[in-house]
Amino acid sequence: MLVRHSLIISLCQLTLALTLLLANWPASARTMSDTEKSVRAIVSGIVSYTRWPALSDQPRLCIFRSSRFVYALNNDAPPSLPYTPVIVNNQSEALSATCDAIYFGDESTAAQLELIDKYQGRPLLLIAEQNPECLIGSAFCLIINDHSVRFSVNLDALSRSGVRVNPDVLMLARNKKHE
Repeated sequence: MLVRHSLIISLCQLTLALTLLLANWPASARTMSDTEKSVRAIVSGIVSYTRWPALSDQPRLCIFRSSRFVYALNNDAPPSLPYTPVIVNNQSEALSATCDAIYFGDESTAAQLELIDKYQGRPLLLIAEQNPECLIGSAFCLIINDHSVRFSVNLDALSRSGVRVNPDVLMLARNKKHE
């Protein structure tokens, strides 16, 4: 009787596990849109051409879950990422994750500045998805339209960030389109 009961519980657990796996299968197997690929390429390029003063391993890119491009920035499909992605839900998670770079989604420029103030003294690359003017907050701001992705640079924020970015990347910000 006890063996039969244990077997039934084990079968129920196996069925639940398979159901959850199959329910998540389409999400993990989906392909990226052209916009997602462009965002991933631009963010990877910016991170690749950025140098931190005392970093010997890949930088940790904290990606706010509010981003429209969490999947693209966190997906481990080839080509490999030049950063270690860490998904965060809020400022306290971003602070405890000791990020080397932060990718903001829907966070306001005021929220960006608040987090930047809490990180004072540490080199930190900041990229925003929803900051088209790029006047305050992040150093790099993505400008995402229907089928194009480009970025702008806030040189003042970049100079205070503590990181060094290859000047060629800064020149790319002048172009109309980065795909």
